[in-house]
Amino acid sequence: MEYFVYCRGRPGTGALLEELAEAHWSFMDGYAEAMIARGPTLTPDRTTWTGSMHMVDLPDAQAARVFAFQEPFYRAGVYGEVLVRRWRNVLGRTMWDHHAEPGDDRRFLVIGRGKPGVEAARRALEANQRRWFGEPGHRDGFILRGPLLSDDGAGWVGSALLVQLGDRAAVEAMLAGAPYVQAGLYASVELHDWQFGGRHQG
Repeated sequence: MEYFVYCRGRPGTGALLEELAEAHWSFMDGYAEAMIARGPTLTPDRTTWTGSMHMVDLPDAQAARVFAFQEPFYRAGVYGEVLVRRWRNVLGRTMWDHHAEPGDDRRFLVIGRGKPGVEAARRALEANQRRWFGEPGHRDGFILRGPLLSDDGAGWVGSALLVQLGDRAAVEAMLAGAPYVQAGLYASVELHDWQFGGRHQG
């Protein structure tokens, strides 16, 4: 089962972040084979860490909870909020499969949290949403994308996208035209500066 995990950083925890970095890496090393994508979110000037994002393939919800809540940063209070959701990897690849030129690192994380009670409207727009994301100006910008799902995997509760489109304005323009956004299916849409993470960043 594929899971999306976003941990929002708590302000004033920079010292803890540095102190526990090796413990964090060691913990994550145990999930190397499960990792689909990973990396930090950043302030828009890309100078300050704001959180951590992981997409992982794990056996079940209990394994996802262990991954999220036994991690050293979480246990030490580095995170202020943790979002754990079932997710579906629509593109069927990892972030390491995404081709990018050296230095081409303007990458973004989009988290759309769906409104309750919009499933019928979403299904009616699903083909249009897929076509929009498949447009030539959008298609090659996706590193990964897919729906956030209910705990049983049956219901749509939002979207999680990793995008590389040159700058924030380009991502905002793509999102503004997306059928789900135009129809008001999201309660909120977060756009984070993001970069590839891990011991060896790409």
